[in-house]
Amino acid sequence: MVAGLGRLDVLVLGGGPGGYTAAIRASQLGGKVAVVEKDRVGGVCTNVGCIPTKTLLKSVELLSEIKSCHKFGVAVQGVALDFKGLMKRKEEIVNRMVGYVEYLLEKNGVQLIRGSAALTSPRKVRVVEKGEGMLELEAESIIIATGSKPLKPPIPGADWKDVLTSDEALALENAPHSLLIMGGGAVGCEFASLFSGLGTEVRLVEMMSRLLPAEDGEIGSRLEQLLRRRGVEVSVGVEVKRISSSPEGKKVALTSKEGVKEVEAEKVLLATGRVPNVENLGLENAGVSFGRKGIPVNQRMETNVPRVFAVGDVAGGQFAHEAYAGGLVAAENALGGNSILRRETIPRCVFTSPEVAAVGLTEEQARERGHRVEVGRFPFAANGRAVTLEAAEGFVKVVAEAESGELLGVHILGPHASELISGAITAVSLEATVEDVARTVIPHPTLSEAFKEAVLDCQKRAIHSLRRTLS
Repeated sequence: MVAGLGRLDVLVLGGGPGGYTAAIRASQLGGKVAVVEKDRVGGVCTNVGCIPTKTLLKSVELLSEIKSCHKFGVAVQGVALDFKGLMKRKEEIVNRMVGYVEYLLEKNGVQLIRGSAALTSPRKVRVVEKGEGMLELEAESIIIATGSKPLKPPIPGADWKDVLTSDEALALENAPHSLLIMGGGAVGCEFASLFSGLGTEVRLVEMMSRLLPAEDGEIGSRLEQLLRRRGVEVSVGVEVKRISSSPEGKKVALTSKEGVKEVEAEKVLLATGRVPNVENLGLENAGVSFGRKGIPVNQRMETNVPRVFAVGDVAGGQFAHEAYAGGLVAAENALGGNSILRRETIPRCVFTSPEVAAVGLTEEQARERGHRVEVGRFPFAANGRAVTLEAAEGFVKVVAEAESGELLGVHILGPHASELISGAITAVSLEATVEDVARTVIPHPTLSEAFKEAVLDCQKRAIHSLRRTLS
């Protein structure tokens, strides 16, 4: 049992991206800090999210490159998928990253407490330690970073065996022969890329009219085309009504404006979103407001109760990098700072093949908010570096305010989009204009030239493409 902690400056509930970042930052600022974590540190991201999925996606990418290496004048024979080896590497990398987070906490003087926590007041927390008993902790400030869990929709059959959450899909011993993925958001699209690359017959079902409904319309529509080209069967405007057993594995009833259709698959993956972990936290005891979407916070990441903060998924976030940023803000404010998080500049990334990345407003959002916009586009098919990489699918799209030229949003579908978006994030965050970016000099030949060319296209002066030409 942890003893002798005394009164803490900051107590963090949850050791995921938001929690461990907040703890380390609070310790850097001189605070006496502890983290309570009931499972493994690193949270969803490290254990069953970002790290394991990107590890597997890299294996799929490598397999795809080897299969197409003849295009580069390279001949390879005898290529085969070792699924067990692939999963072993995934576990090794996850364990390495978990160990590194533990190391960082220790070296920064953060006390890690293994157990389940619940607030008993705005300043006190009761912890049930694993195998150790009960512990009462008191802190000047509390940061709630308990993350989220997969949402299981209220559909008959959703609890059947072989109906998987994203967590369970990452623990499979073999790639299924066929898989129906319910949900065409970021998670569903990533798993569609992953399993189709492993040779699984994939059907992706989305109830909205296009994939990635929260992103720019052109991006979602184009991604659908590219996934179809890779063998994924995509159905949009379709709802799943029920799941039942069949000789194939699972029978899924789909409804659309055409009527009801039944399809079969060995397994079904539920990729319908996540719900914040707010249960059994004692939020009522501390007077902290919460709802179905989590714990409301202001720009300081503070709840309705002074000196009680919430960050990451439990506060309505969606991304690990959003949790990191929120954790820094909460820690600084918990120790007397005055930091804020600008959610409008948080990037969104989808690690499909090719990748999707965006920051700021979509074209639809900009117009809905009353902006008079100018849109620029540039296809990777006109980018020399993309052509040399045999990765010339997709495009960059820029949305700018027509009068001021301010960049309102940047959207990328293409190779290494998650890396390319960083320059656009800086530009949007600094409220840069089209002219500001147009005057920058970008190295050649690089993929990043596509961003500048899309900006130039806003002014109808892109050099390497005709206006409105897409790949």
